[in-house]
Amino acid sequence: MKLSTFTIKATGKQTIGVYQNEKYLDIVSLSGGKVSNSMQAVLAAGEPALAQIRTVAAAADGKAHSYGPDEVTLAVPVRPGKIIHTSCNFDAHLDELTTWEAPEWKDHGWSDFHFEHPTGFLEAPSCGVGSGATIEIPRFTRQLDYEIEVAIVIGKTAKCVTVDEAMDYVAGLMIFNDVSARDIQAREHANNVILMGKSFDGSCPLGPWLVTLDELDNPNDLAMTLYLNGEVRQQSSTAKTHYKMAELVSWWSEMTLEPGDVITTGSPPGVISGMKNPQWLKSGDLIEAHVEGLGCLVTHIA
Repeated sequence: MKLSTFTIKATGKQTIGVYQNEKYLDIVSLSGGKVSNSMQAVLAAGEPALAQIRTVAAAADGKAHSYGPDEVTLAVPVRPGKIIHTSCNFDAHLDELTTWEAPEWKDHGWSDFHFEHPTGFLEAPSCGVGSGATIEIPRFTRQLDYEIEVAIVIGKTAKCVTVDEAMDYVAGLMIFNDVSARDIQAREHANNVILMGKSFDGSCPLGPWLVTLDELDNPNDLAMTLYLNGEVRQQSSTAKTHYKMAELVSWWSEMTLEPGDVITTGSPPGVISGMKNPQWLKSGDLIEAHVEGLGCLVTHIA
């Protein structure tokens, strides 16, 4: 299923639903209110709740409580309790980092990056926005950048799970655009911290849907392409990650993972920061992040 959270423009009502046959189904209304209006609550309720949604969606006639893409505003499919970024999980992106020429990125020790286990940081859940959202350039940065990633969504509480069982704890996947304030990130990184460079309002576009794993043949081989104003900027595949999804879930489950939590896969090369003469994101830019099987995540810059 392609699960979504959206607001119906005509009524202003926010609901959860399923994207099916190019329509958004208001599952809460179609179920007579039996399905929760919170995606996080649905995930926490487990497979019985998802089975109920499948049943309701299968019975829908595509007319009642059904809306076209232009009749809804998408929100983040599920608001994470925590967002766990995995750093430098594409070897080619790490290679790219070691060549960054901007003075603020010199001597940060990228060539000494270790792979004894996944490494990362947390992002504030309040930074999330849905597909189609407009992000205002923060007043404190002059170097706004993009990064296409895949977001792994936890479906049930996980603690110290093995690699073999890890994917049993995953509800599905979303697209993630890791919008970054590079100048702020560089200063923070120089002090061995990351916060505002990655955790400002709107820095975490997620969506357009939460796609359940049963819709995907192989999550570890999904084509990824990011377009900036129609030009291909990043192109890779989840097959090129250093740590695969099950390994990430297993490692990060050393801290308790809860339904709705997000783990990111890291980003491939092709970011603005790696360019010889970087032209940073500006007002009017359009970012389209495509991942095979997961749709297209659209972000506007203002």
